[in-house]
Formats: sequence, C-alpha cells, structure tokens
Amino acid sequence: MAKGLFVVRAEVPEEKDRGAFDEWYATDHLPWAINVFGAQRGWRCWSRSDPAVHYAFYEFADVAQAQALIGSEKLKPLIADFDRVWGDRVTRGREILEIAQVLAP
Repeated sequence: MAKGLFVVRAEVPEEKDRGAFDEWYATDHLPWAINVFGAQRGWRCWSRSDPAVHYAFYEFADVAQAQALIGSEKLKPLIADFDRVWGDRVTRGREILEIAQVLAP
C-alpha cells in the first residue's frame, strides 16, 4: 500500500498575523495534531512563492488512514481550536495525497 499524506493549506493574508500563527502552529497545533491523528510524522512549510501560504503535512502508513480523518471525531477538536484562535483571519483547505514515488540519491 502507498503511504498517504493529509495536507492542510492555510492562507494567512495579514503579515502581522504570520509570526503568531507560526509560533502557535509549531508549539501547539502541529504536535497536538500528530498525536491525535496517530501520524508517523508531521512537518510544515511556508510558501516561498506566496508568503501568505502555509502547508502542514501529516504522513500515514497508507492512504486509508489519511482519508479516515476527513469528517472524523479526531479532527473536530482541532478544527474547533483553529477556529477559536484564528476565526476568519486564516482560511484553510484539506487534501489527501497518495505518495506515488519516492527516490533517494
């Protein structure tokens, strides 16, 4: 089975919010989500093409585990907390990716 990724793409349009968002995601949200989801690992990135865009990646042993998060009870407290902290200042979307190929040098 192919590994799966659960990806959250957030848009933080106000530059003044980005530092606080970065700190909150690093120290609160990402560690909490990895634990709740049972992800193998998680990481996050800021776009260099669009500085307002932030991505969080959660890796799973297979795609089914990632897909099971959509609409699950595991996701609801994380969504509620995100909404409580950021309200309508940060929008986000979720996506499931199937890893098709990995090459190492």
